[in-house]
Amino acid sequence: MKTASQVKLSDIQAVYSGFEGKLWELIMGEQIHIGGLTSSLDLAETAGIGEGMSGVDFCCCSGAGMRFLSRFRKVASMTGVDATATQIELGRARSAGLPHTFMVSDVCENGLPGASADFIWGEDAWCYVADKSKLIAEAARIVKPGGVIAFTDWVEGSPMTDTEAARFLAFMKFPTFANLDDYKKLLEANGCEIVAARNTERFAPCVDLYLNMLGQQLTYDALKIVGFDNAIMEMLGGEMQNTQKLAHEGKVIQGLFVARKK
Repeated sequence: MKTASQVKLSDIQAVYSGFEGKLWELIMGEQIHIGGLTSSLDLAETAGIGEGMSGVDFCCCSGAGMRFLSRFRKVASMTGVDATATQIELGRARSAGLPHTFMVSDVCENGLPGASADFIWGEDAWCYVADKSKLIAEAARIVKPGGVIAFTDWVEGSPMTDTEAARFLAFMKFPTFANLDDYKKLLEANGCEIVAARNTERFAPCVDLYLNMLGQQLTYDALKIVGFDNAIMEMLGGEMQNTQKLAHEGKVIQGLFVARKK
């Protein structure tokens, strides 16, 4: 597992309280994850999430995944946990009228009751959690026996060099960066049976799309978000191009994971 010990939770909160979070939503949509609705449907279907279930969304951001699950999978209720108050406030506004509860908390220190949820959900956000062991332990603690832990995440595919990892993690504000096997081992160590753990193959095509949109359609909108600061845009563009390179080399992928608690 790659690490960037200099990245702190406050750095991630600053991203999603400021212009970077707005830029991510501009290019990726309200569902700030690779593949959008297609990815969400794939994850929910693989996990067998459906009508009447109750779930917890770890690192829920503004709750787009929760709204998807209510509207497309007819779940009964959702609890969203995220450490960034700005995103929780936005989520409460966007989820008005839906059976959703939001809480501002570090997901590893959430205080939710054990064996209380039918499933734990996450979409491309657990890469922001430093202690992956505690994260998975908390998910396994909260889900009921027989329930599922279902998430996608940005993970390492073929190994990055230390130099590549240092640059990528610093830009993305990832304190740790797991691979497919890291997550599989953690899930199994916490009493879960692996149902699926695979590369979705979506990452590189989606990054190509985002860069094309920024270059061909959303340039003005992006510049407006950063106060028309060309230096910031050039820096961000260079780091996104580096991410694109890593994606096409298979070094950064989107992993899909479903595990059932025994």
